[in-house]
Amino acid sequence: MKKRWLGAVLCAAMVTASMAGCGLKTPDAPTTAATEAATTAAGAADTKAEAESTEAPAAAAEPEVTLVYAEVNPLDTIVGQTGTAFKEKVEELSGGKIKVDMQASGVLGSENDVLDTMLGGGGTIDMSRISAFALTSYGAEKSVLLSIPYTFANRDHFWNFATSELAPEFLMEPHDNGLGVRGLFYGEEGFRHFFTVDEVNTLEDLKGMKLRVSNDPIMNGMVKGLGANATVVSFNELYSALQTGVVDGAEQPIANYKSNAFPEVAPNLILDGHTLGAIQVVITDEAWDKLTEEQQNIIMEAGKYASEFNRTISEEAENKVLEELRTEGVNVVDVPDITPWQEACKEIIESSTANNKELYQQILDMK
Repeated sequence: MKKRWLGAVLCAAMVTASMAGCGLKTPDAPTTAATEAATTAAGAADTKAEAESTEAPAAAAEPEVTLVYAEVNPLDTIVGQTGTAFKEKVEELSGGKIKVDMQASGVLGSENDVLDTMLGGGGTIDMSRISAFALTSYGAEKSVLLSIPYTFANRDHFWNFATSELAPEFLMEPHDNGLGVRGLFYGEEGFRHFFTVDEVNTLEDLKGMKLRVSNDPIMNGMVKGLGANATVVSFNELYSALQTGVVDGAEQPIANYKSNAFPEVAPNLILDGHTLGAIQVVITDEAWDKLTEEQQNIIMEAGKYASEFNRTISEEAENKVLEELRTEGVNVVDVPDITPWQEACKEIIESSTANNKELYQQILDMK
């Protein structure tokens, strides 16, 4: 009896050992595959959460910037509309992170006042729309070539230059020379013409007149060549200077002539087209260096947009204004042959291009 009981016990023990040796497991133990899947899913969730927590602060950390933009003319002019187009595109592309504070109608001073402020530092004015040759008197030698009388035969000639490989070289000249500003893009506001208090029908009629031009050696030389007297008057004081006889005339693009109400005091316009109103928008190096690389790219992209916008509206806007001026009784005189005017300016043309003959010829050859 005892032997039978001992045998049963031994048999049971052997069966148990055999099951263990065959690797059989209890149903509650997880499989290796399931364990790995769970681990992978958990890791992916952690990675996603980690990425989200990293991206959110980066987006939030993009700095907000306000750039003060000076414009001497009203917002309804070609240059005013161009500035507005630039502002809107910058704010759109940056999602409002970059704001452009447009200060128009000369509230921050004349072009020279604005440039003096920008070049002097201090950060009160970050950007400005200026005449393309406004930096001439500050030592920008290449910019001189854009102000030479009768350089550009027509608008297409100018845009061939403005979109050429030479254009960036000209825009960066003030920065390369250490002036503390850089150009962003070019535009134009039409050809510049003389307007006067008394009637002018020919080149001879300008002789002896006091004509206001910007304080620039090229412009002064041009007026002298035409037989008139260059007179320095602040743009903000020009209306009253014409009204009181301090000057007999001045010169501006057609749209600016009308927007600043100059026909009221000088209702005679002679279409000599001595210089194309080439413009550029500049930014101080101080303001530029404060921008992130992404923000700098936005500024440049908006600049391309504004330049194309300017090219689209300029001629059409000018023709519309000219028709309005004729309708309103302004004495508009056409100049069928510009040759005598060019000959009168020969001396200033040759002396101003003497140091950059090849470069100037490249511009002439782009027509």
